[in-house]
Amino acid sequence: MLKEKFAYYSLRDYLKGKYGRRVQKITVSLPFTCPNIDGTKAYGGCTYCFSGTRPAHLSPSVPLKTQIEEGIRRAKERYGRNILFFVYYQSYSNTYGEKDYLKSIYDTALEFDEVVGIDVGTRPDCAPEWVLDLLESYTEKGLEVWIEYGLQSANFKTLRFINRAHGVSDFVDAVLRTKRRNLKVCAHIILGLPFEDKEDMLETGKLLSALSIDGVKIHPLHIIKGTKMAQQYLNGEFKVLTLEEYAERAADIIEILPPNVVIHRLTGEVEEDRLIAPDYCTYKKKSEVIKAINEVLEKRGSYQGCKSAFVR
Repeated sequence: MLKEKFAYYSLRDYLKGKYGRRVQKITVSLPFTCPNIDGTKAYGGCTYCFSGTRPAHLSPSVPLKTQIEEGIRRAKERYGRNILFFVYYQSYSNTYGEKDYLKSIYDTALEFDEVVGIDVGTRPDCAPEWVLDLLESYTEKGLEVWIEYGLQSANFKTLRFINRAHGVSDFVDAVLRTKRRNLKVCAHIILGLPFEDKEDMLETGKLLSALSIDGVKIHPLHIIKGTKMAQQYLNGEFKVLTLEEYAERAADIIEILPPNVVIHRLTGEVEEDRLIAPDYCTYKKKSEVIKAINEVLEKRGSYQGCKSAFVR
């Protein structure tokens, strides 16, 4: 829960409060795809996405166990040995596969005593009951399980424009079904999507608040080379948010989220040589973005939940 001295309830605060020490995510990459890439629902994938948002240093050709071992080794070298881990299945849709394969990759996390949870990124239309059954089974084996659903926007016209190939109703359905289980839900949203105004973005935040999600990742739209959206941006079809504009909109969302929603991320970043715009979406400027959001909240005298219309 949000502490009085903090403006928002961060993932670091949540994990430290639950486990009593640092918990680090190990991001792994596997050879998944998505139903809006392989033709099941559409082709081309989300117009803003390049390689499933996979960080450049990760490769699905490296065995999963090796990726986890390397992640643990690097984290212990940096933060010391008194550390725990989540395995984060990130790129593409990590529930979009055959049951035996999914079980094998989730089972790998059980091989490491330091791993206390798994975090599975996917789409809301890739969560059939058998997938939720499978994921819930890991809570019975002692792991904390988060499912990250990409919503991006509660505006259906926006979802269609960016080629998500699912609707808002798919997201609502997935969240409601997941919340009936011993699973935690984190939603992804993007602020500054083409043609959206402040009210569109607020409506997305209000939907998350009404659905009693457990966590959220808030990202600014950033334009990556080699994507369809890059060409649209370079053609002058839309603009991206300035840092000041993004900080204001992110603060708006924080204010309407209930105080027990864990904020996993407040920005997004990519390697400088892959980024077109805005210039603040790089690893070097991550702290600058968070500082700008904090300054807006401080200036307003506001905090997470201060404008929430939903009571938990």
